[in-house]
Amino acid sequence: MQHASAIFVAGDPALDFLNSVATPVDVPIEWLDSGEGLLSWLRQAQLVSAPVLKEVQSRSRPAELDAVAERARNLREWFRALVQKQMGRPLTRDDFRKVERLNRLLERDESFSQIAPATTKEHNAFELRVLRKWHSPEALLFPIAEALARFVCSEDFTYVKACEGPACTLFFADHTRGRARRWCSMAICGNRAKQVAHRHRLKRNG
Repeated sequence: MQHASAIFVAGDPALDFLNSVATPVDVPIEWLDSGEGLLSWLRQAQLVSAPVLKEVQSRSRPAELDAVAERARNLREWFRALVQKQMGRPLTRDDFRKVERLNRLLERDESFSQIAPATTKEHNAFELRVLRKWHSPEALLFPIAEALARFVCSEDFTYVKACEGPACTLFFADHTRGRARRWCSMAICGNRAKQVAHRHRLKRNG
């Protein structure tokens, strides 16, 4: 099934993952509806490189990839419930048990560090890269879990918001100077709200 390009307006990969199912314009879109949908979303999110995705796909049966996509959707909805409950206030150490599911997933990851030629020529000739063994389709979940874990450890949930668009389901991290962001994006919901307000003003003025 072909979808429109995925939406990346959240300001963080973890919230972009939540937005992999959304209602940007009236009709709900599920980007992780299948194994192919998951591969496409991971490529667009730049969480997994295209060559790795191609390799994993070539070594996996469609049913295996579909099963991983289902697990990704389950992980997403678990994280959505956490975000919805915690948004507006920071996490504390007392909340640790709420995120243990991520540790249980990450402990199965087969990642390792390796010296590689540096991608820049500023200082050193080499750099240390973290790589991953892609032994099974399940490994596609690990970059997602890593992004969620980084979000939990680095983002202040006080500034996680849901778009104020009446029908919009998108989340974002408000990194603006005054923490005054209201919309997922001006192009999607901001302009729509302006148009509605303009029509209301015209109606009031007769």
